[in-house]
Amino acid sequence: MSSIATTDRPAEQAMRSKTIQPAWVRIVHWINAAAMVLMIMSGWQIYNASPLFSFLSFSHSITLGGWLGGALQWHFAAMWLLMVNGLVYLTLGLVTGRFRRKLLPITVDGVVGDTRAALTGKLSHADLTTYNYVQKLLYAGIIVVGIVIVLSGLAIWKPVQLQWLTALFGGYDVARYIHFFCMAAIVGFLVVHVALALLVPKSLRAMIIGK
Repeated sequence: MSSIATTDRPAEQAMRSKTIQPAWVRIVHWINAAAMVLMIMSGWQIYNASPLFSFLSFSHSITLGGWLGGALQWHFAAMWLLMVNGLVYLTLGLVTGRFRRKLLPITVDGVVGDTRAALTGKLSHADLTTYNYVQKLLYAGIIVVGIVIVLSGLAIWKPVQLQWLTALFGGYDVARYIHFFCMAAIVGFLVVHVALALLVPKSLRAMIIGK
């Protein structure tokens, strides 16, 4: 038993000393998290001023801005932070090859297999440097959703100046629905993301200190 423990210790120490999340990823991640929370909470207040669904409104306790004007100010301020930070993330992700290494390939068999393993508690989280197929699909998907929500938001914000973009989404009203459902997808992703971070604490540690 002692010889096995001795053999495993160097490998474990090597894993702990290896950088899992580089500094730029951690910085943009936490900036994006803050900006997204501000966007969502202020967005809920904006939604309450002109609801899309008669059965849905958001409690004042989880909205930001206090009223429509205040919510719009918060939303626009966070929007620029999110857009600039997002552009930095996309640029570095492409230039460094991180997206190619981390998110590709994505296969149907791989997603089905890892989903089955996750549902039965057999999905391994031993190596945080490699994403499983479910993670690849979710992370790639949320990048696409992030791009769509920004573009649909611009279409809603400037429907006259950017009428070509608003038309691309099928008009102002359709753009609002797309924007709303993208928001719902992001909220769902955040719930799952936080839950998994709590279930696998070392992933949260890696996003804080890198290892």
